[in-house]
Amino acid sequence: MANDASVVSDTLSPAVSKGSLADLFTPPADSTLWRKNFLLGAATASYQIEGAVNEDGRLPSIWDTFSATPGKVLAGDTGAVACDHYHRWEADVEMLVSLGLEGYRLSIAWPRVMDAAGVPNRKGLDFYKRLLNRLKEKGITTFATLYHWDLPQHLEDRGGWLNRETAYRFADYADLMSRELAGTVDAWATLNEPWCSAYLGYGNGHHAPGLADDRFATQAMHHLLLAHGLAVPVLRANDPASQKGIVANIGRGTPNSDSAADQRAAHLFEVQHNAWILDPLLKGAYPQDLFELWPGTEPLVLDGDMETISAPLDFLGINYYFRTNVASDGAHGFRDVPLEGVERTQMGWEVYPDGLRDLLTGFKKTYHNLPPIYITENGMASDDQVTDGHVEDTQRISFLKRHLAAVDQAIKAGVDIRGYFLWSLMDNFEWAFGYERRFGVVHVDYSTQKRTIKRSAELVAKFLKERKARA
Repeated sequence: MANDASVVSDTLSPAVSKGSLADLFTPPADSTLWRKNFLLGAATASYQIEGAVNEDGRLPSIWDTFSATPGKVLAGDTGAVACDHYHRWEADVEMLVSLGLEGYRLSIAWPRVMDAAGVPNRKGLDFYKRLLNRLKEKGITTFATLYHWDLPQHLEDRGGWLNRETAYRFADYADLMSRELAGTVDAWATLNEPWCSAYLGYGNGHHAPGLADDRFATQAMHHLLLAHGLAVPVLRANDPASQKGIVANIGRGTPNSDSAADQRAAHLFEVQHNAWILDPLLKGAYPQDLFELWPGTEPLVLDGDMETISAPLDFLGINYYFRTNVASDGAHGFRDVPLEGVERTQMGWEVYPDGLRDLLTGFKKTYHNLPPIYITENGMASDDQVTDGHVEDTQRISFLKRHLAAVDQAIKAGVDIRGYFLWSLMDNFEWAFGYERRFGVVHVDYSTQKRTIKRSAELVAKFLKERKARA
């Protein structure tokens, strides 16, 4: 069904309207997801959807530089236009509302809201004010992420996240945004996936700024987490009614065999993917096993840093996509051993809902101060095509149902999970993979910017309408 701003819940495709596919998504009657206070929304990120990279005073970001570098992004794609959300935001908000989604997680582009001297850019700020005010008018719960990877290039030119000073500039940025947008944001997330920023950006070079050194990765991570810690009290002072948290991507590592070496490899995988971020936040220390993987890479930590980093959180955002099967590399680390005969997405990632449940219940046992959790990203990429005005994304429907069932299982096991955000609201610029990989529940034709609601979104809308009717 093609859509500009139609009311999807009242105009479902015939198969959905008849209910013949309801069981493909609708949770069972005893699911905790039927409770009215479980937030169900969708998420996006600024560089992936906004476009307008040279308009209204926006400065270049590291992703503008990286994606313009030959060979860095598939097909030479960039975020210069993306989904043109900067110009089409009003229709996109109407689309979100038409789906009945209760929450929207967006990110703010740091290069759009202040110049290199820290002077506010009013045109950029006004864009986010209009957007957030409209969302609040529509009754949408707003989650705003301050940093979803688009570091201003002028800061990278001075060392980026390898420079401790960047953490203090981030606190200045958080101060400006929380003063300007106070009252329009229900929940602030300081960072999105610092693992990706640190490791993919500075450890293996797969993401901007494209550096590759394990020592760089651990130091960049420390400065990212320090930036988070410095920003939290600023956010609390300027916008006390909102929640404050951080978003971490997590990975499930399973051993390739019962051998002690492979068991240890799986443990080290999860140390690198999970404890590297969560231990400093919730225990106030880095896991020492991390430096078994990367000997001699301990970051420079100054007195008071870990206390700053481990300030209490109101919530923890969790992003989950897949699991990795690993074996010992014969030294002090692990190597991937892809399993055969398993379901995979367009990204080549294994579909493994049990990993989400197992990680969440494991965190509850490991971290006695685990804050309330929101699943801030979960979804999958598929090669979606529009046929006769419809997109039949059957694999995504099954993926979402099974992962929501895993969330339900974790809640029933005692984990305090308060909401779930689909990744993503619409197809967008998928970083180093450009526009080939489609994660949205709304299809985007990048040549015309036409939005088409996928079957998955129709079924989510149908469930939310049913849940609202039961309340």
